[in-house]
Amino acid sequence: MSQAQRQARILEQIQLKGYQSIDELVATLHVTPQTIRRDLNQMADRGELERHHGGAGPISSTQNAAYQLRQRNATAEKQRIAACIARQIPDQASLFINLGTTNELVAQALLGHRELKIVTNNLIVASILSAKADFSVIIAGGEVRHRDGGIVGEATRDFIHQFKLDYGIIGISGIDEDGSLLDFDYQEVRIAQAIMSNSRAVFLAADHSKFGRRAMVRLGHLQQCTALFTDRTPPAAIKDLLQRENIRLHIAE
Repeated sequence: MSQAQRQARILEQIQLKGYQSIDELVATLHVTPQTIRRDLNQMADRGELERHHGGAGPISSTQNAAYQLRQRNATAEKQRIAACIARQIPDQASLFINLGTTNELVAQALLGHRELKIVTNNLIVASILSAKADFSVIIAGGEVRHRDGGIVGEATRDFIHQFKLDYGIIGISGIDEDGSLLDFDYQEVRIAQAIMSNSRAVFLAADHSKFGRRAMVRLGHLQQCTALFTDRTPPAAIKDLLQRENIRLHIAE
């Protein structure tokens, strides 16, 4: 079993059973305690689980990982997802881009396009895209969050409702097995919902760590999405749902 396969099994066990001790994981995976400790430390550094003395548990469902940690987590995977999304966006399209570290990489990947019109509540995305003279970048009004450059609030949501655009590119914190889209921030969710309802096509960007991840605020459901962009094959329940609802799956391998 490769390291990637072993760590995927560890994450699966923790998502299914909650806290797992090192001894329990050693018995399940038939490796040494030193190997498990090393895996848990690496996965905690990537924000995939919470490290505890003698074991590890799932990330809190009430609080997201720090923005700087999310920026470092799964960067290569997010870059592949971003490039895959950018290939589906034609020149001269109009699009919303909301908050999230993957969406910042989507903005970078779109710099090779021509004459895009973008509405965003993400100051980092706006800064990246405003470098192109032929792009039209519109920033939503509202309160700026110092931790990540996100713009949130009732004024932001009202502003979004003034538009009807070709694409809405949405980030997410977690996807439940029943297809529920989950996040941590109520204000952020309200704006994402407005983007989804005012987009002709909704592209969901989610790396593999989001499958089965718990968060307390319901954003919506996979049924509301046109396509899911990820870096690994989703769990069977989610893959079956995508097929039933005719939602396109793009795996950026």
